[in-house]
Amino acid sequence: MRSARSRTTGFTGVFSVLAVLLSPTAAHAAAPGDTVALPVRDALHALTVQIENRTGYDRSLFRHWIDADRDSCNTRQEVLLEEAVTAPVQDANCALSGGSWYSPYDDTYFAQARALDIDHLVPLAESWDSGASAWSAAERQAYANDLGDSRALIAVSATSNRSKSDQDPATWQPPAAGYRCTYATDWIAIKTRWSLAIDPAEQTALTDILAACPNTPVEVTRAR
Repeated sequence: MRSARSRTTGFTGVFSVLAVLLSPTAAHAAAPGDTVALPVRDALHALTVQIENRTGYDRSLFRHWIDADRDSCNTRQEVLLEEAVTAPVQDANCALSGGSWYSPYDDTYFAQARALDIDHLVPLAESWDSGASAWSAAERQAYANDLGDSRALIAVSATSNRSKSDQDPATWQPPAAGYRCTYATDWIAIKTRWSLAIDPAEQTALTDILAACPNTPVEVTRAR
């Protein structure tokens, strides 16, 4: 089984230095593998704003769930194992039984893995609209199975995930109002990580949400 996914939601004392060094312009120019560190409102400002285009989208263009490290656990199972509140029993083929999970979208606990979906925080269709249509098949597979940042994939109730579908924050926000600041911040982090654009309505919605939130430091490793 793979080690725990990297969690990059917080900072040590180096943030004050990084925040001075990285302007939104510098963040926009960062290369794959670079670390981008900005207050979330600056990170939002650094994102490219453009009209979205869904022409040619098909979910099958994003291959998932894969077993990248060949440990018999696919991406869905890896997320369930890491995010379990109570660890499930895992057999030799990574079938899971028992365990419990918390769905932050609707502030609800679940005792069965089958009640959960693994949500792409920024949906596959949204990523296509925002730049992934120009990616290679390998890049889209990497995005669809991104275990390198704990914000990219999240175990949530099937009900909330299917309510969200492929919507962005302009038309959908988590029913649990106390999670909305985290959701908006993580959305911006993943868009930053993958160099994805935002559309004008999305920009307005995120700006409005963040107006009521702390200007939380965001740190991401650029995937592209």
